[in-house]
Amino acid sequence: MPVFLTTDVLLYLLLAAVAAFVFYARRKKYLRDPWVRVFRRRSGMIAMVLLSAYVAVGVLDSVHFRPVAGYGPQGQAHYAPQVISVLDWIATPLRKHTEKTYSAPFATRLFVKETVPGPNGKERRIYPRLKWAGAGLAHPRKQELGNVLYLGSVGAVEGLAATALLTLLLAWRLARRREQRWRAMLARILRARTDIPWRAGLLTAAAVLVFVFMCANLSPHYHLLGTDKVGQDVFFEAVKSIRTGLLIGTLTTLVMLPFALLLGVMAGYLRGWVDDAIQYLYTTLSSIPGVLLIAAAVLMLQVYMENHPGLFATTAARADLRLLFLCIILGITSWTSLCRLLRGEALKLREADYVVAAVGLGVSRLRVMTRHLLPNMMHIVLIQVVLDFSGLVLAEAVLTYVGVGVDPTMNSWGNMINGARLELARDPVVWWPLLAAFLFMSVLVLAANVFADAVRDAFDPRLRSGTV
Repeated sequence: MPVFLTTDVLLYLLLAAVAAFVFYARRKKYLRDPWVRVFRRRSGMIAMVLLSAYVAVGVLDSVHFRPVAGYGPQGQAHYAPQVISVLDWIATPLRKHTEKTYSAPFATRLFVKETVPGPNGKERRIYPRLKWAGAGLAHPRKQELGNVLYLGSVGAVEGLAATALLTLLLAWRLARRREQRWRAMLARILRARTDIPWRAGLLTAAAVLVFVFMCANLSPHYHLLGTDKVGQDVFFEAVKSIRTGLLIGTLTTLVMLPFALLLGVMAGYLRGWVDDAIQYLYTTLSSIPGVLLIAAAVLMLQVYMENHPGLFATTAARADLRLLFLCIILGITSWTSLCRLLRGEALKLREADYVVAAVGLGVSRLRVMTRHLLPNMMHIVLIQVVLDFSGLVLAEAVLTYVGVGVDPTMNSWGNMINGARLELARDPVVWWPLLAAFLFMSVLVLAANVFADAVRDAFDPRLRSGTV
């Protein structure tokens, strides 16, 4: 039975809006050319491939449903109370193969010793075998390395085969569009003689596909990044946290943009008492420590949910509401910087010749702001939004670390880092949960920053003209 969480619906609407914008921008040269400049940079193409991989995982994890638990005497279906996603269904072995407690990456035994009875009746301290990892190996110490290399090699070959198929499809598509032979187009792609650096994108896609296929072959037989305190697979937790990071970065932007656009343009163009009131508003809001404001709002929501437990049918709905509320609070507290930038740009553009001419012809103030000012400031909006994305992803980790972030039952990198705080004090140290969260979050933030640089260089008119 399908389940539509609030954040899922918002994500679907956002994807539909992006698809509509792409369809519209392809027909408008002034919108298409800047994006073509973004993808003509190798760094922009590489970052876009990595971000697309993260988005694909986030979308798969945003299609929720309740699986069938059984059938009644008359054939009616009974659904389980647990809500899972398509990603959970695909990664069922990772979700269900839980161990007793900690285990290191690619280990076949527990990380801690246990007392077990010996063959002569005496108790002894050993590292017990894991229930799932390496279960098919009779002699793990001798067979594990060869088995890992074999499964990894098969996954690498499958990833390279998928990359070859993708390359052929791309060459055929480009050749058909330009009315050329596909072999000649394939040679141009492989020799990097195309306007858009398709070879760089394909090499990045090859690395992603090889990684995915290797993990798909190895993860049912081993815990790639070990297990946590309750025996859950750390690699699966890190992958599940991708959706939380993407939603924090995107939904917060949707909340922030209306405030920043409306108030920034009004303050810069109307000036007078309107400018003074808006400046007073965002100055006052900026003076309040953001962490304290977010903490107060989240704690109020937490008290409300505890006093009204009947409003939430499942644990997933409860965690989803807290995530949505966190996005709203982050959006309300983070629009001030963009508003300040748009106000300064509007103060400059209101003196431009085309704005003065529009006012002289009797164009209304609302039409001047929407048709003349706002379109000429969209490059600032786009650049700032892309730059803020990585900061919002990091903000979720920090807020969850201090206890005012997402729900503890929701997978997030912040929850993983918060849990690793105590694990680092153990002897020996349990280091792999922190490493997993750091790696996945670092790749996403790095790709977002590189893509933001490419967008800034393509959309900023001062950089295109060579002036600063």
